[in-house]
Amino acid sequence: MERSRRGMTNIKIIVATHKSFEMPKNKELYLPVHVGCEGKDDLGYQGDNTGENISQLNPYYCELTGLYWAWKNLDCDYLGLVHYRRYFTKKNQFYKENLKIDEVILNKDDIELLLEKGDVIVPKRRKYYIETLYSHYAHTLDASHLDLAREVIEKQQPEYLDSFDKVMKQRSGYMFNMFIMKKELANNYFEWLFPILDCMFDQINLSELTAFEARLFGRVSELLFNVWLQKNSYLPVEAPFMYLERVNLIEKGKSFLMAKFFGKKYGQSF
Repeated sequence: MERSRRGMTNIKIIVATHKSFEMPKNKELYLPVHVGCEGKDDLGYQGDNTGENISQLNPYYCELTGLYWAWKNLDCDYLGLVHYRRYFTKKNQFYKENLKIDEVILNKDDIELLLEKGDVIVPKRRKYYIETLYSHYAHTLDASHLDLAREVIEKQQPEYLDSFDKVMKQRSGYMFNMFIMKKELANNYFEWLFPILDCMFDQINLSELTAFEARLFGRVSELLFNVWLQKNSYLPVEAPFMYLERVNLIEKGKSFLMAKFFGKKYGQSF
């Protein structure tokens, strides 16, 4: 981003949420979006069921229904996504009681400075060390999801196949569907992503899955985001992130070890 344009850009970061939660005070920058709000009680936030939308697919697409709404209905120069409990922050830090959210999350100046360094702001890489992205997904969830994604890409976007295979062999990646980038780039990403997911959606028997398992499209998209970045050689700029509620890291670690060594798949989010 050119220095002369600083302060003049319209940046919108949607905060995906399904419940009432503390939100940033800067409503010009951060827009709380009630994802999957179709048929639900009004939380007082922007719903993802207005205009052109796929709100009813939220049980499967997760926060992507909010991104779809933003793609089709939000006019801005830059678009981003964070979660009600997970934000980009100014520095590395852990959650603590009485944390003041507006003092730790990125403000507009922070974002514009970061965007001078690259194309897309992403959360710091999640590193698996003893796992590839593919093997981690296979151990904790269901590898057939990624196998189907590869088949669809081979048919729809074969030029992305090499990038898909490379990313699956990586031992780290940008997760959580969190990013900030030009709306034009985001539009290009969504035009590539959603046809892949929709094709997968048509081929999977969701009636055989639990509610947790059915959210697979949101999880697969986390890895596909890395494929899209790799193929297009966009320059990512890493930013710290933090959870705004306490995470049980011990339980999370135990669940990973049980999945890797004893074949016990994840059955809940952490």
